Amino acid sequence: MALVPLNGIELNVHTEGSGDLVVLVMGTGSPGRVWRTYQVPALVKAGYRVAYFDNRGIRPSSECAEGFTLDDMVADTAAVIEHLGGPAHVIGTSLGGRITQELALTRPALVRSAVMMATSGRPEPVSQAWSQALCDLHDKGVEIPLQFYAVASVVRNLSQTTLADPVVARDWLQMYEFAGSSLGAGERIQLGLGEYDTRLQAYRDIAVRSMVIGFADDVVLPPRLSREVADAIPGARYAEVAGAGHVGYLERPDEVNRLLVEFLGGA
Repeated sequence: MALVPLNGIELNVHTEGSGDLVVLVMGTGSPGRVWRTYQVPALVKAGYRVAYFDNRGIRPSSECAEGFTLDDMVADTAAVIEHLGGPAHVIGTSLGGRITQELALTRPALVRSAVMMATSGRPEPVSQAWSQALCDLHDKGVEIPLQFYAVASVVRNLSQTTLADPVVARDWLQMYEFAGSSLGAGERIQLGLGEYDTRLQAYRDIAVRSMVIGFADDVVLPPRLSREVADAIPGARYAEVAGAGHVGYLERPDEVNRLLVEFLGGA
């Protein structure tokens, strides 16, 4: 399966495995295939049908350069679940975590359980400032030097525990350099979604079985923000992964996958 017309646009949707449906929702600027490195194989092995997709703004899904909102992205995820015959267990990280929270709140019938990683329920000033700076550079046509972007991405997204190994650190630098520093129109819009009103009070109405995972060394969205979301959702479980930064699902996949499989299996 590839490009599918859903919610008035086209979304690049892929599925693997069989069993109960799990839908994975990626964060800002990243394609859905990032999940295939560790989470998709683990969940398929655990007996799930796993779907992952490129959010609007990330090609080959519709770039939607004219603009879009978080509500649009929530509706996209709902459309994916309906298309695949949900309800589904939904797992999101970062911006994908916010999408998952809002979906659990507004479309609970589609969500069997919800997992939010590296998430937040209120704006974070430093993260907002970083996103705005990138948006300003993009709007002014400034090209960010590739090496600078790679270094900044590694420092922001990874734990110092990971970077203590020089070989591993060089590998991550090369990966971010390979990914490039250019910012597409859709990615720029996603970055702008960091401006929003506090939602923690609203999350007290979420009735879906939920787990929130924070990453101990996350400097993009510190774990205290994830814990706030868990505290707001009635009955939500909170887990924190040590030695992990913002992309902890890539840094500590064994621990993250263990948490996911145990939680989903308890539904």
